[in-house]
Formats: sequence, structure tokens, C-alpha cells
Amino acid sequence: MSATTFGPPRPGTCAPSRAARELGLKRAEFDLAVQLGSIRTVPDEGGGGGRRVEHAEIDRLRARDGFPESLRDRVRVVGTAEGAALMDIPAGRFVRLARLGLLVPVMLYLNRYRTVVWLYLAEELREFASSPENARLLKGRTPETLRGQLAAGVDLRARNWRGRRLGFLLRQAEDPWARAGAVAAFLAPAEVADVVENPHERACLNRFRPAPPGHAVPGSPSAQVAERIMTAQDPDEIGWLRSDLARSLEEARTASPPATHRLPSAIRTAARPIPPMARTVTAPEAETTRSPDAAQQPPEPPTRPAELCVPSPQPAARPAALTDPREHGPAQPATPRPSRGLRAWLRRRNPRPTRPTRV
Repeated sequence: MSATTFGPPRPGTCAPSRAARELGLKRAEFDLAVQLGSIRTVPDEGGGGGRRVEHAEIDRLRARDGFPESLRDRVRVVGTAEGAALMDIPAGRFVRLARLGLLVPVMLYLNRYRTVVWLYLAEELREFASSPENARLLKGRTPETLRGQLAAGVDLRARNWRGRRLGFLLRQAEDPWARAGAVAAFLAPAEVADVVENPHERACLNRFRPAPPGHAVPGSPSAQVAERIMTAQDPDEIGWLRSDLARSLEEARTASPPATHRLPSAIRTAARPIPPMARTVTAPEAETTRSPDAAQQPPEPPTRPAELCVPSPQPAARPAALTDPREHGPAQPATPRPSRGLRAWLRRRNPRPTRPTRV
């Protein structure tokens, strides 16, 4: 027996969850590092549209100086209070700078009160605070032009987040239809239908349409808030996305027609054929319920017609007798209708007792 035991060969890639554990990151931090380009991923060869991480990429990140603190600092995010303390400014000034679009959020989530909480990269906040050009924005009075924009209700946080999110999605998209679907994700369905008139092409775009942020139940109030943040609101932003969608759609059509892409199962499922209904005929009830003994009796007056279900013809020697589908025994003769009305029928059923004759 050999003294050396060989284990199974190490696969070339691993799942994102395992890569996050090996790099000492939380899953949210790992996803953000992938979006920022700090961690390179490759498509999953097994299908499903997922991503995997090569072990060579993990070894490269581990070999850097200051690992894992240096990697964690690049993906560290802070909220409003922590960001204001990091920049050494009041929280109110921090919010004003963010509303003016000078501080761009990188992530968001909804708290228990369905309030949007914006998160910013700590590294970008330190760079903004250390720049000499921004010293007048951190100390002293806010310029008059910026104060006028704040008085008009300007809030560019959602728009700047959408622009940054679109850049993340386009960086990860490797298919022309995936890039077009990423652009369509930030437009309302009516705007997409106006640009993309072919329903089959819209189905292809919906296949690559990314989900809104958060993990809310579809149709819930939290999901509606996330969808509203994901959708462009300003007219100039909508016009820019529409033109970008039209350009991306032309590139996708040139690269590969939509017929070469598999559509979701909900679209490819064909409607089931409707089974043929049984043929019905109308026949007098007296003909279908007459017994053999009734052939010698005088014919009865016709009764109310009844609908009978006639089975499909079979290659039998003789046709089967028509029977009532609600009964398993032989059919009983129908009760003749009274010819003199209800009063005559009651008299015949319950005759009056004869009175004694008076002497």
C-alpha cells in the first residue's frame, strides 16, 4: 500500500457562498465586491445563469498585503449617521450633500417602517472629505445655487443609485440581450412596450430583467416601494434610457435573433386542448322510457322532451339501448300527466267518502 493518499482533484471554481467564506466576507459584502469589480467571476458552466469564482482568483486576493482587512475596507458601507461622523460634518449637511448628488449611494434597504435607508462606500466618503476642492462644501455656508436646488425639492439619491446600479448590471452582462434587459429594468412597462413593439422580444428582455432590490414578497408594500425606486421618474432620465434601450436592442438583433433564446416556461407552455363535448339530441321521453309491455297499450299523450346524452358510435354489432345515465337499473315508465288539471288529479287520488242516504 502506498504511503501517500491522493484526495479527489480540486475543482477549478467554487460557489459564491464558499468563496465568501474563504475570503472572510459576508454575502452582501461579497456581492458588492463583485459589482465593484474587486472580485472577478466566471459564468457557471452548469447552466442556470449563475456565477462562480475561480480558486486562482481567491489565491490572488489572499496574496495581497493586508488581507483580509484591505478587502473589507474596500466594501465597507455606512449609513447617514456613521458617514457624517466619518466626514466630521453634521448629519443634516450630509443629507443635503447626498440630495444634491455629490454623495452617491451604493446600496439601499427598507427598514421595518418601509423607509429607504441609503448606504455609501466609506472609501468614497473619505476621498470626498480629503479633497481640497470640497472644503467649502463641508464647512461654512452652502452656496446660493445649491440652496435654491434644495428649496425646490431636489433629491438625486435614487437617480444616482439607478445610474450606478445600471453600470453594475452592464458590467456583468455578457449577452447583448442581457444588456438590453438591464436597461429595460429601469423603465416602466408602458415605456418598454412603446420602444419594443414585438412581444417575443419583450419576453426575451423580461427573461434578463433583474429583480428590484430587497427580498420583499411580490405585491407587498415593500416590493412596491422598491419597484418605484427602480423605475426612472424624471423625463430626461426616461428619454436617455429609451434611446439607450433602442440602441441596445438594435445591437442584440444584429448579434442574435430572439428566436435563438429559450423563453421562460411560463411563456413556452402551450394551452391544453379543450376536450370535445358530448353531442346532445332532443327526443320525446315516451320513446326512451317505454317498456316492452307498453307496446300493447294505447299510445300515451306526448310528454315534455328531455335532453339525453348519446354516446359516440362504436363498431358494435347492434346499438346499445338508451338508458338514463342517472340510474343503473331498467328505466321505469313515466307517470302520465293529468289531463284535467290539479283538482281532478287530487280527487282521483283521494276520493270523497259517500254520504249515507236520508230516509
